[in-house]
Amino acid sequence: MSRQLHAGASRVHKWLALIIGAQLLLWFASGSVMSILPIETVRSEHLVSRAVAPVRDLSGLIPPAQLPHTAGTPIRSLRYRMLLGQPVAEITAMNGEVLLADALTGERRNPIDAKEAMRIAEAAWLGDEAALTSVERVTENSVEYRGPLPAWRVSTGDNVSLYIPAATGVLSSVRSPTWRFYDFFWSLHIMDWTEHENFNSWWLIACALGGLIMAVSGVILLVKRFPITR
Repeated sequence: MSRQLHAGASRVHKWLALIIGAQLLLWFASGSVMSILPIETVRSEHLVSRAVAPVRDLSGLIPPAQLPHTAGTPIRSLRYRMLLGQPVAEITAMNGEVLLADALTGERRNPIDAKEAMRIAEAAWLGDEAALTSVERVTENSVEYRGPLPAWRVSTGDNVSLYIPAATGVLSSVRSPTWRFYDFFWSLHIMDWTEHENFNSWWLIACALGGLIMAVSGVILLVKRFPITR
């Protein structure tokens, strides 16, 4: 029985090592890269400020009770904040739709346009303003950006992209070469090579279980082959 267990563990360990060994190396490599890169750098916290300016003076603002009329629907949440030097009411309806209203008059505000998106990006950007070179409208989600649409992508000459939803005018995402490098290894780590977000795939589950079985068979081999001194 002991000899059969030894032989069976050896076969299982060998074949699993051949089948999933490459993925194990990718797990180790990608995990090392992700642990070495500071997450603050990946998130570009050194490049932008994500602070949302609050309204300092609440006097003269339209009462919250009047804003459902502006939204035309029941409100889930509401907050007052500053946008390009003006107080606005950010309204989230019960259906999840987000809209902006002038906090002084209650009138619904138009979505952020390209010029306003550039001004918002310039206010958030911590580097040289001349680095911000172009504005592009985004109408589809991608690997780089999954957020409210439409949105604006403000790009720099160094291949950094700032994403600003037109509905809110709040900087949503920043994508830099460092983020893309990190994201590539993240996709290898979770074995989602297209969307980079699904870590419950059968590929990942199968390889994880295979790795566990390989580790158990390796322990059995270690016990069986470890020299014992009497």
